[in-house]
Formats: sequence, structure tokens, C-alpha cells
Amino acid sequence: REPYDRGKLLAGVVLACRKRQISRGDNEKLVDSIDVKLGEDSRLEVPSPELGELVLERLSVLDPVAYVRFASVYRQFDSPEHFVEELKNLKK
Repeated sequence: REPYDRGKLLAGVVLACRKRQISRGDNEKLVDSIDVKLGEDSRLEVPSPELGELVLERLSVLDPVAYVRFASVYRQFDSPEHFVEELKNLKK
């Protein structure tokens, strides 16, 4: 367990969006939307898998390449087949 760290979440999003046409402001807005969602739920703890899914949900709309980058780390892809499967899911 560890406390929610907005900075750590933002750093992961920024890394996934690196060298993409995504502004720092867009990254901030993405994390802001997660902050709002978490605030609405008023829970004291949020499981890290749920945070990862919230990021993926938003990245799938923002930039598919950033989505796959984030998913590859978050879901610990260990083969090219994992990438292919994720791309198929993203296209749906």
C-alpha cells in the first residue's frame, strides 16, 4: 500500500506520451479528470489496478500509441503477442 501520488501518476502519463503530439496541459487535464473521479467516489483507498484502468480509459481516447505504451508497462507485456492482442482490443 502507498498513498495516492498525483506526481507519480502524472510522470507515468508523461512518459507514455513522450515524443507524441500531446501537450503537458493535456497530460495535466488527463490526471485532473482522474483526480475529479477519485474525489467523487470519496474513498480513502483506491487500488492501483483501478488507477491504471482509469489512465488507460483516458489514453485510449487521447492517443492510441500512448495507450499501448502505458498498457505495456502497466500490464507487463512480455511478448509481441501481448502487443498485438492489446491493439486488437483497442480497435474494438
